[in-house]
Amino acid sequence: MASSIDILLDAFSRVRDTVHSAVRGLDEETLATKPDDGGNSIAWLVWHLSRVQDDHIADASGGDQVWLADGWAVRFDLPFDELDTGYGHSSEQVAQVRGLSAEQLAGYHDAVAARTTEYLGSLDDAALDRVVDEDWDPPVTLAVRLVSIVNDDTQHAGQASYVRGLLSRRP
Repeated sequence: MASSIDILLDAFSRVRDTVHSAVRGLDEETLATKPDDGGNSIAWLVWHLSRVQDDHIADASGGDQVWLADGWAVRFDLPFDELDTGYGHSSEQVAQVRGLSAEQLAGYHDAVAARTTEYLGSLDDAALDRVVDEDWDPPVTLAVRLVSIVNDDTQHAGQASYVRGLLSRRP
């Protein structure tokens, strides 16, 4: 029988696979194209889901964010605070995530995924019961936080794939 950690590792690997298929072969302009005025671009969706995963895994593990520690913030050179994850971004802010290649987006996500895999590999199922956020009732355990990250990532990766499909049908 698979452990809870094995299941989480599989779930995060599926997010990575979806991210790769969403960006593969697209140019910078297509990645930055929003499907309509209020929609999110593929570039923003992949950047955002990777930033949230990076931020939350760093917090849970007590480690550094890959975004800062490995120089991704400098390489992306976005006009936001270096700790910004995209949460609550306006349509105008979404449009500022541009000039990024598929390789950059996949590369950052891969670095985050590797850190996530490393962290999960250091855990056993008992570690999942640790409370990581007491600001909620009931308090949030590590298991709940990790499932929340997978859920958010899966939704945004699916949205990126959907936007790719929409853009491929444009004349």
